[in-house]
Amino acid sequence: MIDVLIIGAGATGLFAAGAFARAGLEVEVWEKRNERALLSRAIGVHAPALAALERVGAAEPLIDEAVRVRRGHARVAPLIGTAVRPRHVGTVSFDGVSRRFPFVATLPQHRTEALLEEVLRTIGTAPVRYGLDVVGVAPDPRGVTVRGEGTGTARTGTQTQQRARFVVIADGTESPARRRLGVRTSGRSYRDRYLMGDVADTTDDGEDAVVTLTPDGVVESFPLPGGVRRFVAHTPVLLPHAGADVLARLVATRTGITVDPASATLVSAFGVRRSLAERFAVGTRIAIVGDAAHEISPIGGQGMNLGWLDVAALVPVVVALLDGSASSDRLEAWDRTRRTAAVAAARQAEVNMALSAPGTSIGIRARAAVLSRVLRGTGGSRLGRVYAMGGD
Repeated sequence: MIDVLIIGAGATGLFAAGAFARAGLEVEVWEKRNERALLSRAIGVHAPALAALERVGAAEPLIDEAVRVRRGHARVAPLIGTAVRPRHVGTVSFDGVSRRFPFVATLPQHRTEALLEEVLRTIGTAPVRYGLDVVGVAPDPRGVTVRGEGTGTARTGTQTQQRARFVVIADGTESPARRRLGVRTSGRSYRDRYLMGDVADTTDDGEDAVVTLTPDGVVESFPLPGGVRRFVAHTPVLLPHAGADVLARLVATRTGITVDPASATLVSAFGVRRSLAERFAVGTRIAIVGDAAHEISPIGGQGMNLGWLDVAALVPVVVALLDGSASSDRLEAWDRTRRTAAVAAARQAEVNMALSAPGTSIGIRARAAVLSRVLRGTGGSRLGRVYAMGGD
């Protein structure tokens, strides 16, 4: 019997493996996919998450590779057209969010996951078991029996079984493992739709993030390593087949910035959902973390960070449970605390979406005026702490 089995090898699952291994526990990770994904949806890493990553040895290599975003600018363009010239509204500063990490680190998610997997190799943790679909999760007073079935071409249908003293479920928003346990979720879908893409950075914004409010909806942009900038544009409907040329037109008519569609390395359309598992702790031997426990809008960039903080708070609880120095009350307290944090993050994401939604020219000007007042004086630093999940 191993100490901890982690279901899911995304950013949250890989961090969990590193954190439990650093705590001296024997860890194994199962992943349904046959190999690590090369997606780059999540890019922002906030100060509290960097502090958690530091404890497993992942913060330094991540920061070395990432862009350090110290400021974000708010702009407004009350009119739409290729000749548009957005007006500066105010600046959000991250200088005061943390003594050690006074910035938001931006790095494509696939690179973050690669760095986390390298940390596991450094620690000496067993390699991730890719191509293994969970088909059964059965807890009992002494542990959990997990059954898996191979999904790779070389071992499709191959059965395997593992006993673990504790199981962490981190297999994403659809979470087959959570469903097998009968844990329900509640939530809603929003009407907001977005198109995002990574292109060569032709702006003069350097390492700063920019949010531009327009009558047709927001355009956000964030610097990435290698002279790349991510643009995220609100769209009236989901555009699943849109290419980089569509994104380029949206950016040009709302911000006046010309981007090269041929330089795009990623274009993706997405909608927004909010969901919350009815419980994060299942009995005394299972915990649900990350997107499997809570799905929030990516507008605001807190989802991946929230999952890491779930795990950072969980590790000492599990260690104490397994060595007999704590009762199940601590796991229940973790459940309540992390559910509260997830609800707060979801509400903040809703505020972000409301601020960035389409509106009339007059309404956008009014929204910008309110934001300008909020950002005056120390307001930019205070808002930076909110965006950066409180700092340290």
